[in-house]
Parts: sequence; C-alpha cells; structure tokens
Amino acid sequence: METLKIGSTGTRVMEIQALLNKLGYDVGEVDGIYGTRTAEAVSKFQRYFGLSPTGVVDDVTYKLMNRFLSGYDTYRIRPGDTVYLIAKKYYTTPASIITANPQINPKDLRVGQVINVPYSLDVVYTNIDYTYDIMKRNLEGLKVRYPFIELGSAGKSQLGKELYYVKLGKGPNKVFYNASHHAIEWITTVLLMKFVENFSKSYALGQSIEGYNVNDIWNKSTIYVMPMVNPDGVDLVLNGLSPSNPYYNDLIKWNNGSLDFSKNWSANIRGVDLNHNYDAMWQESKDAEASYGVYGPGPTRYSGTSPESETETKAVANFTRANDFRLVIAYHSQGEVIYWNYQNLATDEAKRIATIFSQLSGYQLGETTGITSYAGYKDWFIEKYRRPGYTIEVGLGVNPLPISQFNKIYRDNIKVLLEGALI
Repeated sequence: METLKIGSTGTRVMEIQALLNKLGYDVGEVDGIYGTRTAEAVSKFQRYFGLSPTGVVDDVTYKLMNRFLSGYDTYRIRPGDTVYLIAKKYYTTPASIITANPQINPKDLRVGQVINVPYSLDVVYTNIDYTYDIMKRNLEGLKVRYPFIELGSAGKSQLGKELYYVKLGKGPNKVFYNASHHAIEWITTVLLMKFVENFSKSYALGQSIEGYNVNDIWNKSTIYVMPMVNPDGVDLVLNGLSPSNPYYNDLIKWNNGSLDFSKNWSANIRGVDLNHNYDAMWQESKDAEASYGVYGPGPTRYSGTSPESETETKAVANFTRANDFRLVIAYHSQGEVIYWNYQNLATDEAKRIATIFSQLSGYQLGETTGITSYAGYKDWFIEKYRRPGYTIEVGLGVNPLPISQFNKIYRDNIKVLLEGALI
C-alpha cells in the first residue's frame, strides 16, 4: 500500500479523513488533501491504539484503519466471554453480533471459536468520492454484517472488475435497480449502496423505513441491486488515468489530448457510452452520432460497434434475460426527472407507476429527445419485455454532482426504491 502523508491527495485520503471524523479525530473538511490537520488526527489515532504517532498512514496503521473501514473485526472467544461482554468491549450491540454470526448459540459460546464482531459505525460512507475498491470493501463488509443478503457477480468489466449485484428478499415480485452506467454519475452508486445497507439493517432489526414494512417487502419481493455498471469508467473519473492502463494512449486521444477525465467522462474504458449500447434502435443512435460531433470513441454518446459490444452492457442484458423482472430502474444524474416511455411502447400501468414515483420523489415526468431517445437500458427493457422501465435522473446541476447533494438525493428516492419493490 502506498504510504499516505502530508502532501498526499486522492480518494484514499478522503476515505481516511471520513473515518477519522467518524471516530472523533477531527480533520475538518473531507477534501482528499492530506494536510497538517489530517496528520495530527492520524497521530492521535495511532497513539490511542498503541502505535508510534508518526502522523503517517503506513501499512501497519492502514491495516488497523481497514478494520473500521470494513465495518467489523474478527474475535476468538475466550473463557468467560458472553455476547454481552464482547459487545461492550467493541461498543456495539449483542443483536448485531448475533445477526452477523447465525451459526453461534448466544447462550453457549465455544472457547476458541472465531466470530465476526460488527462495529457500531455504518459501513457505507456518503461524504466521499466513491470508487470501485471502496464499493467492493463495503459490499464485503455488509455481507459479513448481514449474512442473509446474497452477493454475486453478473460478469466482469473490460478491465476485469466484478459487476457485483446484491439480492435482497425472497418473494416472487422481482425488481432490478442499477446505477453508474455513466462514469461521472457515480453518486448514483452511493444511493443504491446506502439503500442496501439501510434496508438490510432494518430487516435485521425488524424495523420499518418511511412507513414501509421491510419484512413484508422481503417476503413479497426480491430486489436485485447492481450499484456500479461502469466500474472502469468510475475509477478513471475519480482516480485518474494510470500509465499502466492498457488503453492509456487511446484514452488521451479519445479525450481530446487531455489527462483530466474528472468532469466530462461518461463512457466505459473503451470510450463507449454504455447507455447507447443496448439493442433498442441502436442503429438510429449510431446514425445520430455525427450530428453531435461524435466520430468514434470518446467521453460520451459513442454507441460502440454493435449492440452489446461491451462486456458491461452484455452482462447487464444477460442478467436481465436470466431473471423475470417485473420492473427496472436505471439511476442517472442529473435533472430530477423520471423517464418512463420509449417509442410509445410503455403501458398505461407503467405511466401510472411513473406518476406515483413522481409524487414520492418530487421529480417531474419527462420525455427524451434526439440521441438520448435511443439504445438505453430502460429503452431496451421496455421494447423487449413491455414492462415498466425507468431512467431516474437524480440531483440538479452539472455532472459530476458534488457528494454534498447526497442527503437530498437519498431523501427524494428512498420511497421510490421501497415502493418500486411492491407496486
């Protein structure tokens, strides 16, 4: 692991700053810049845990921090231990330990047995730039905390990253939510990840969310969530272009000679706009490219060489074909608008549901025009299955939206995500 110290910048610094703030070691603004205040907070953290207070995040310090970032620790049961005493030691609850370890008998702990002990901190952070690696660790942490959720992969990205999905529930009504088809719209991944965490926590505790009975949803429906369709693109936007990237020279050329991908890059790592790569009037999308100044791979609107030419779109389409989804939602940003129709193929039921989503979120219903009318995921779903499919554009402003908009985006959409599983 690269050592983090004064002068370091980036998403890993941001994540550590967010952790330190949450643990009570105040670093001020989470800005991804490792300054003196961050170094002082790291020193206090190190001192508290018996490490040399260097103010530098080396391998030993990061290994300790990573336990908190993962959201749990492993613990070997000793003579005299009880679930209550272990929970007290970790400032957590007996219920969370029992949930994470369904194999144990809380009244008869076996000495030497290793258990997972969740911390009281939430796993998913909503105030940081959210990379693939952060998502992966969060998914693994959530699976440990809530073993009843199912974690799988629908395939791999062009660079070999897993296209993870989470399965929530066991009911016959199957719905599918996905996010981050477009790289600069990564804030939508945070929305779905926080939904997964809060839904799982509420199910474990037998609690409701916004008046919705989570246990009822669990039994009636199965929610499939793919939080990041375009992990290669998201990491390009947030972490920049690495010289080791096999498309290094091509990407610079496709980005008009610029090394800055942080403000304009929607495409995958091959310069294909994934939401123009589905088999729904794909040729019309291709034919329209020139009128938008698109003549090959680039930041946006390049439809690829054929429908589902990209590993990511092929995986999402295959995942959809393999499941009998009653409804799908693809999350994008920005505009606070819900697109529900495609070539007038949407049913009256689809419009009725769209109207309910609009009322729950405060978002307007919209109709696409021009090249945006073709070859998107919800377009393909509506055309192939004649079932309700939605593109929901969250937030307002210029992409990429700042993470400071997250709380409003979550409030706007939580009832949509819950209602969508039942309607």
